[in-house]
Amino acid sequence: MSDLTVSFLQTELHWQDAAANRATLDLALARLDGPTDLVVLPEMFTTGFSMEAATLAEPMDGPTVAWMRAHAARLDAVLTGSVIIEEGGAYYNRLLWVRPDGRLSYYNKRHLFTLAGEQHTYTPGRERLVEEWRGWRICPLVCYDLRFPVWSRNQPHEPYDLLLYVANWPAVRRTAWRTLLRARAIENVACALGVNRIGHDGLGHAYSGDSALIDAKGGYLVEAHDQTGTFTHTLKKAELDDFRAKFTALNDGDAFELIG
Repeated sequence: MSDLTVSFLQTELHWQDAAANRATLDLALARLDGPTDLVVLPEMFTTGFSMEAATLAEPMDGPTVAWMRAHAARLDAVLTGSVIIEEGGAYYNRLLWVRPDGRLSYYNKRHLFTLAGEQHTYTPGRERLVEEWRGWRICPLVCYDLRFPVWSRNQPHEPYDLLLYVANWPAVRRTAWRTLLRARAIENVACALGVNRIGHDGLGHAYSGDSALIDAKGGYLVEAHDQTGTFTHTLKKAELDDFRAKFTALNDGDAFELIG
């Protein structure tokens, strides 16, 4: 059984300015207090939530992937967050999962936010990602995925211990963010982490943050509220396993298969 130290960054983002965002995050990552296992950044952390993919997209061998590899190696931790990526002539809102040794996995956001026209710019993902890391199984998803519990479901053939969402979730819908994040933890008997941004974007949308780490019972372990900062907490695998052994709701779930 292993403990997992998780750190997440809640910050304002410079609108459509990757170099400025990397520089800001350099400073935040330098202030990390002590060792950690996993560092989580918001959705589209180099640009803000933008549909200007033709101008802003990077390739998989671009500067942001190299930047993430360097920090992951320095911190001896996985670094994750989503970036606008171009590959094969298509654009993706892609969560990158970068290990300290440079190995990289990714998840393309499945549920595209039609209210912002995201589906007209980005190609949706088809496969969920569950990564094993230091004794934990972790399922990283992106923002709007939070509203779709079937996609987030903890399934016997692909179980996880920690569900995480990186987001640019606007303040006008903060009640939904807070409510659904707790619901996903409770219904999946798993810890849940939601990492959102704060401030305003170039379109005038406000973001209240409300990043939070929640235990499998739905209790808050860390709440960032509207504060800028780097937040760290150590999750205890023994506590999660003990709760699951006593409360066996995962054994009673409906069997189903995703076909779309």
